[in-house]
Amino acid sequence: MADSPPPSDGPTRVSEPARIGPYTIAQKIGAGGMGTVYLGHHAETAKPAAIKVLPASLAREDGFVERFNREIDAMRRLDNAHTVKLFESGLDGETYFYAMEYVPGETLMSLLRRERKLSWPRAVEITIEICQALKAAHDCGIIHRDLKPSNLLLTEDGHVKLTDFGVAQVFAANRLTVTGGIIGTAEFMSPEQAQGKRATKQSDLYSLGAVLYCMVTGRPPFSGSTAVDIIQKHKFGQFDRARTYVPDLPYWLDEIITQLLDKDPAKRYPDAYVLARKLDSHAHRLIHSAGNTSVDGDAMTFLTEGDGAETRVDSGSIGGPGVGPATLARDLVREHFAEKPAGWVHDLFEHTGFLVALLAAVVGLIVWFSWPRRPDPELLWRRADELLSQPAGPGWIAARDEYLSPLRALGTGDWAERVEPLWQRVALYEASTRKGLKRRLSSSDQSTGEPMRLIQQALNLQASGDFEGAEKHLTAMADLLIGDPESDNLEALVRTLASQARDERQGQSARRAEWAQAQLSRADSLVKAGQMEDARRVWKAFLALYESESSLAGEVEAVRKRLANP
Repeated sequence: MADSPPPSDGPTRVSEPARIGPYTIAQKIGAGGMGTVYLGHHAETAKPAAIKVLPASLAREDGFVERFNREIDAMRRLDNAHTVKLFESGLDGETYFYAMEYVPGETLMSLLRRERKLSWPRAVEITIEICQALKAAHDCGIIHRDLKPSNLLLTEDGHVKLTDFGVAQVFAANRLTVTGGIIGTAEFMSPEQAQGKRATKQSDLYSLGAVLYCMVTGRPPFSGSTAVDIIQKHKFGQFDRARTYVPDLPYWLDEIITQLLDKDPAKRYPDAYVLARKLDSHAHRLIHSAGNTSVDGDAMTFLTEGDGAETRVDSGSIGGPGVGPATLARDLVREHFAEKPAGWVHDLFEHTGFLVALLAAVVGLIVWFSWPRRPDPELLWRRADELLSQPAGPGWIAARDEYLSPLRALGTGDWAERVEPLWQRVALYEASTRKGLKRRLSSSDQSTGEPMRLIQQALNLQASGDFEGAEKHLTAMADLLIGDPESDNLEALVRTLASQARDERQGQSARRAEWAQAQLSRADSLVKAGQMEDARRVWKAFLALYESESSLAGEVEAVRKRLANP
């Protein structure tokens, strides 16, 4: 329990609240851009609960209350041992809150930071429990969309609970995000989410594959210097297989991870239940290979067929004392070949002449497939059109460089005429990016000159930090182009840029509010320490910097009253 707060001059105190709804607050246990979480106890029952509060600054922003309520609705639908339970929600004055199950323990992220990586049996155990949570959510029509280690709580007895449905998507519900917007966390985001497409069950499974990869290797499948760089790799890059970093990882587990991280959602597992069954079947093979085992030490729990009973597998006792994952995988391979008697195929592969001929055939195929060929124009056109049908982004540049450029170079038929409009669309997008601002327009074409001047004005506003002004400017420009058949592509591009400016504005507001709250909390700490003069200096500096900031109007007014009543 935290120390009791010092006497307050009134209800406008900006420090941690003493009570929210029917809960008395003990301490703050988490904070982020979308809310603050406190540990509280019900005033009547003393039952502990985690209380999540939407900051006042975000409650005044469009869309954040709806997103907060959507998280509440998602949690209300769920009733599973591996998801955090919702107790109640409400509005305390102007404060939106909800109370949920308090889970003492730590997040998977904190465990990985301490341990770096986990043994693969422990990672499989955690993954199966996550599958149970995802199946429950998907059966309720909920896609989580932000599965990551920091959203997975580990109880004191080692079980998993999925939390933070703040960006969850409910089937058939109205979307709160703009078409083409990106929701999720870069390191664990599916390629379709990175392209702004609607998330599905397979999107959550891709994120689960990234989490499983991180658990067994100690690193995410893709990393980069910026979120944009990581997102591009999810869309177009190839990750190193998990066995690259963990050579004794079983081949079957490496294959499961690779299938989960397939860029084509249709090639991943159809749902979380099928994935859990797949992991379970390999666990049973381990049991069958090793014979009857004791249930001592660090045991693993797997799903079983039938009435839902559990089978526990001790990674240290299977196959005898000291046997590890690599030995278990070796024994499985031996068992596999022991079950299949040698035949003519085996004898054929023992013949040196056959192996030499096979090697020559493989080399010949490699040469044949790598030999330069004239590209198929229709195939190039389809691939370019597929990339350009997505929201404006780096994929457009790839479409131009990899597909439109070869078509343009053909110089035959009507390809030049068909390619030119798409080429100009990509050129317009490239010029509208911040990178394009470094180049000055030299075109005399008035049809693109004036639109580009207006786009540059908006991007200059963004560069100066005025995202609200940029959003208004781009929205007005897009409205100006309504109904112009020659500007359909330009209008779509401008609306995408306006959407990006709006996302940056909301993110900026959330970060500003979080930082400002941290400074005010520090001032309260100074008051508790008896350093009133230093606290007053902090408050005065806060007013000087944020007095005209509308999103922090409540905090500004509270600080004024603190200064007026020392």
